[in-house]
Amino acid sequence: MEFRPCIDIHNGKVKQIVGGSLRDQGDEARENFVSEQDAAFYARFYRDSGARGGHVILLNHEGSEHYEATREQAFSALQAYPGGLQVGGGIRTDNAVDYLEAGASHVIVTSWVFRDGKVDWERLRELARAVGRERLVLDLSCRRKGDAYYIVTDRWQRFTDVALSTAVFDELAAYCAEFLIHAADVEGLSRGTERPLVRMLGDWDGIPVTYAGGVGSFEDLRELKELGRGRLNVTVGSALDLFGGPLNYKEIMKFIAQ
Repeated sequence: MEFRPCIDIHNGKVKQIVGGSLRDQGDEARENFVSEQDAAFYARFYRDSGARGGHVILLNHEGSEHYEATREQAFSALQAYPGGLQVGGGIRTDNAVDYLEAGASHVIVTSWVFRDGKVDWERLRELARAVGRERLVLDLSCRRKGDAYYIVTDRWQRFTDVALSTAVFDELAAYCAEFLIHAADVEGLSRGTERPLVRMLGDWDGIPVTYAGGVGSFEDLRELKELGRGRLNVTVGSALDLFGGPLNYKEIMKFIAQ
């Protein structure tokens, strides 16, 4: 297990939000924390502490009046920590290289490769050719419906027809270097992880997987390590002291290194 830091940007500010509350209409989200520091500040902090592989996520859609401010913040973070951060949010074949050239180690993609509720295999192959499989992360963030977890797109607002399974992981892993999976229903709540999802991810032994969503205590981290069989990397957001939460960053790094 590795710790993977995060920098979530919404309306031009570094924030922690309740994932299920995000709405494009009105650029609304229920906020847990709004930072007075910019994205570059957090990028430098992660760089200086030696944390790698974190993700910068743009939470505004391109039609938003705040999109350019959010995009500028993302670029400033990448430039502050070249090669140390991944970036996602509105990534397509026509802009992916811009982010890589700005300093991103990888680009993170969901919505571009899922159309009409299904995997667009041609788009996925096109993107993998454009940036290289080794620099592509697929965001398979999901929400529960019935007994299954379905991939959601458009900033976790739209369900696809694709339910997560080991067979889906096997298929998609041929085109990317890693998976990033937010459990959107518990994202930002700090009340525990999605245990059935964590078990499923721990049962699959393939490319690296980063899990995010619901971690609020060291007990949650212990459970995640156990249920995920030590195979999952983890992101802690709202519960982290950097974002006003109770969990100390250095203590988390020590715990995960054990």
